[in-house]
Amino acid sequence: MGPENDALLKQRHQLFVALLAAADASVVIAACLGAWALRRVMIEGFWPVSWENWIKEPLILFTLPIVIASLWVSGLYRPMRDRNIVSELSQLARATIAALVALVVVLWVIGNNVIGGTEGYAPARLLGHQMDSGRLQIGTLAILLPTLLGLERACFRLALRSIRRRGWNLRHVAVLGAGRLGQITCRTLERNLWTGIKVSYFISHLDHTKRTQWSGHPIRGGLADLETTLETHRVDSVFIALPNARASVLSNVLERLERFAIDVRIVPDVQLRFTPARMSVNELDGMPILSYRENTQYGLGGISKRALDILGSLVGIVLFSPVMLACAAAVAMTSPGPVIFRQRRVSIGGEKFNIYKFRTMRLVDDEQPLSCPLPGTQPPPPRSITGTPRAGVNSPPADRFRIDGWTDHDDPRITPVGRFLRRTSLDELPQLFNVLFGRMSLVGPRPERPELIARFREDWRGYMLRQHVKAGITGWAQVNGLRGQTSLRKRLQYDLFYIRHWSLWFDLRILLLTAFRGFVHPNAR
Repeated sequence: MGPENDALLKQRHQLFVALLAAADASVVIAACLGAWALRRVMIEGFWPVSWENWIKEPLILFTLPIVIASLWVSGLYRPMRDRNIVSELSQLARATIAALVALVVVLWVIGNNVIGGTEGYAPARLLGHQMDSGRLQIGTLAILLPTLLGLERACFRLALRSIRRRGWNLRHVAVLGAGRLGQITCRTLERNLWTGIKVSYFISHLDHTKRTQWSGHPIRGGLADLETTLETHRVDSVFIALPNARASVLSNVLERLERFAIDVRIVPDVQLRFTPARMSVNELDGMPILSYRENTQYGLGGISKRALDILGSLVGIVLFSPVMLACAAAVAMTSPGPVIFRQRRVSIGGEKFNIYKFRTMRLVDDEQPLSCPLPGTQPPPPRSITGTPRAGVNSPPADRFRIDGWTDHDDPRITPVGRFLRRTSLDELPQLFNVLFGRMSLVGPRPERPELIARFREDWRGYMLRQHVKAGITGWAQVNGLRGQTSLRKRLQYDLFYIRHWSLWFDLRILLLTAFRGFVHPNAR
């Protein structure tokens, strides 16, 4: 690939950006006209009296530059081959919201009638209610704009995928590092063909190598031949996948790559299995910072999650208040003791709090181990958890743990009413108050007892990462059937997956699945 091809690729990229911007502009104009048309139809008929109304009233002159500028600032016109469509749509939604806020501010500052009042506009009637016609237009635009832009971007992505599957619009890359990490990088890129990124060859992370092939691709020399290789076999980008043993040469490699007009990406030699969120790179006063472990539930994410918790817990308390009263009466009438069971658990940051459940067992001391039998009864069999513990001083010799703090299905202390409450998960309803008061969340890893956490943190790698978020009433593990006497290792994997991939939509999905899978389940204990 020669210099003339580099120029051709840049021209192609500019062409795609121009086409995408033109498509976005068309959608913005269509959304503005649609919102304006709805307002006109509901007031005095569609056809305006003056031709000036066609230009001024749809707000195209204000909306179009603001939206395009917002999309540009948000990086939505940069190459996004290594990002999935969900990430792009999420970024698009944020950019659109910012543009709408800016539009309202601009219209208010200049005194436009749409925001400043109803002068010149008759009030609109919607479902028998009179409302400000300007607000109707802005509200309709706020719905149409992100919806139509999202559909347009999704169609644009699908069209690009179809083109790239036919071998067009590809970007050829070299993977620098012919080891385990280089192989993972190559396979990951090949699995995601929709990116249009094609691995052309490897460059060994050693200075010299005798190997000629790796993972089905040629190896074109080592680091000593880096410049010669890139000049002879031109590529669009280099993925640096150096193993940790060769990390010391990274600075030198980056310096040598500055001579070439190519994109450079670094794949760190770290395992993402135990990172609670996606890694990101930020900059502080010119110093690059790689966020290896960053909680996505801080900032705006935390505010939105807390808002969902408050709204959801209030709705749940109102809807289930008759059910809670019935459960409380059933517990009080069938066995002596308090209606509510209280126990210390651990939530975000190791914070201890009391959980509240309907009592499902005969009254026992909270500090008494749950495996202690009642007088005259046989103790239940020990609870075992299978999985792979972390090697260490405190690790047991075998791969099984005896967990004396969890209850068995056949525990003799469970009352008949309590067994029903457990099977239907109705005993969990009082925890809605913990969610309302901010001690728990609707969705998150299940809270555990402090003494069990003290054991798990030594025996299970990554277990303490569960405390990066608030404990929840339901969770990703629970809606996938991992409740009661199930694998602790599997539960931990699902909890860490939830933490790493958290989003408000993920919470809503889990809540929806809980309605169908979460209340009644064979593994509920």
